[in-house]
Amino acid sequence: MGVALIVFLFVVALVMATYAAITYLPGLLAAREMDKRLRDVAGPAIEPTPDAPSIVREEARGPLPMLDRMVGDTASGTGLLRLIERSGVKATPSGIVVASLALALVGIVLAALLTPRVFVRPIAGVVGLVAPLMYLRYRAARRIKRFEEQFPEALDLLSRAIRAGHAFQTAMGMVADEMNDPVGPEFKKAFDQQNFGLPLKEALNQLADRVALLDVRFFVTAVTIQRETGGNLAEILDNLAHVVRERFKILRQVRTHTAHGRFTGYVLLALPAALAIGLLWINPDFMGPLFREPIGQAMVIGGLVLQTIGFFWIKQVIKIEV
Repeated sequence: MGVALIVFLFVVALVMATYAAITYLPGLLAAREMDKRLRDVAGPAIEPTPDAPSIVREEARGPLPMLDRMVGDTASGTGLLRLIERSGVKATPSGIVVASLALALVGIVLAALLTPRVFVRPIAGVVGLVAPLMYLRYRAARRIKRFEEQFPEALDLLSRAIRAGHAFQTAMGMVADEMNDPVGPEFKKAFDQQNFGLPLKEALNQLADRVALLDVRFFVTAVTIQRETGGNLAEILDNLAHVVRERFKILRQVRTHTAHGRFTGYVLLALPAALAIGLLWINPDFMGPLFREPIGQAMVIGGLVLQTIGFFWIKQVIKIEV
């Protein structure tokens, strides 16, 4: 009976194995052949390396990552991030905060070492504290000015690419590759954003937010309306480039007519300081009480404040919006 049971189980297993081989083996062989063909088409697998580029956006990390996260959740932090982005400086909010505190400390220490006047120390500390922000504003203003000068050329390149038959997104990629900083990098950001899934309208709106220019806002509005209603986008871009260039001509004429006022402001600002230095060199005893006596020091501070107010007043008077 034991031998019969063993033979029975062996026959049953043999029949089941034969059935499974007939039923599933062709599919497994076909799947294996398909995988082999796919590997041949795809080529050899490339192992990721630490230096390999990633499509995942990585935020720059500063010396205090926790401070970066805290600053990013506030309105002031968002404004600081936007200012850093507009300036083109490779920095983080925590880096700016650390630099401001360090410069404030350096200013206080230098003031304490160079002068016995106590009131100079907080002034030096405040100057050091705001120095990084003023530098960022200066860099942002220069970058915006360069962008404004290069923007008509970018519009012409977009128009020519569209007339040649390229799509608008492809034309943006051409501008990103061929234009210099800051137009090229800004269009590169917008091109990458829409290329990785962000709607084109949102990418253009973010471009207008980064570059605070009325011409860029006109460009974004024109492209958005054209994509919704249709029209000749190349002609629209040509007209916009012509308007921007004509505005530059008017602005240069205005600067020519207001050159006398600007020169007057510079002279009025520099003349008292030049006179004080000249008199101090010619007759130090005559100018000495102005810097030693308390009333003289108050007069010097008051004169500096009034001179600064007058300079900015003249600058606002001759400032004409075009």
